[in-house]
Amino acid sequence: MAMSGGSDDGEPMMEMNTTPLIDVMLVLLIMFIITIPVATHSVDIDLPQPNPNPPPEDQIDPIKNKIVLTQTDQILWNGDTIGQDELVRNLQITKTIDPEPELQFEPEPSASYDVSARVLNIIKSSGVTKFGFVGNEKYRTFTKEAGAQ
Repeated sequence: MAMSGGSDDGEPMMEMNTTPLIDVMLVLLIMFIITIPVATHSVDIDLPQPNPNPPPEDQIDPIKNKIVLTQTDQILWNGDTIGQDELVRNLQITKTIDPEPELQFEPEPSASYDVSARVLNIIKSSGVTKFGFVGNEKYRTFTKEAGAQ
């Protein structure tokens, strides 16, 4: 089977060679795909700025509420299992206390991301001002040990 590149009558080829055009379009498509930002799912929370002058020991707020998310999608408020409606109610009650108690958030390592995001959205919408993530120090030692191996 022989292939011919046109007629051999000596006249110029009138068809446009589209191969270089297709190559340029593919390169542009790949560059466009690479430059698209990665979709991220985040919950923006405005954390307070650290105070360089901590209050005296007698003025430190001793009341702290701790929210723990378990592997089985349970929400624990100071060790007691609660639902999302009760979480909203508890957050509204703590906002009425003067001074406002600190809210500590500690999800377990295998806690559901979906539940964590929902709880963080509830906390953000409640308007709590004293909020912090706790328990990260145990992961810091874990990553150091994992990196040393």
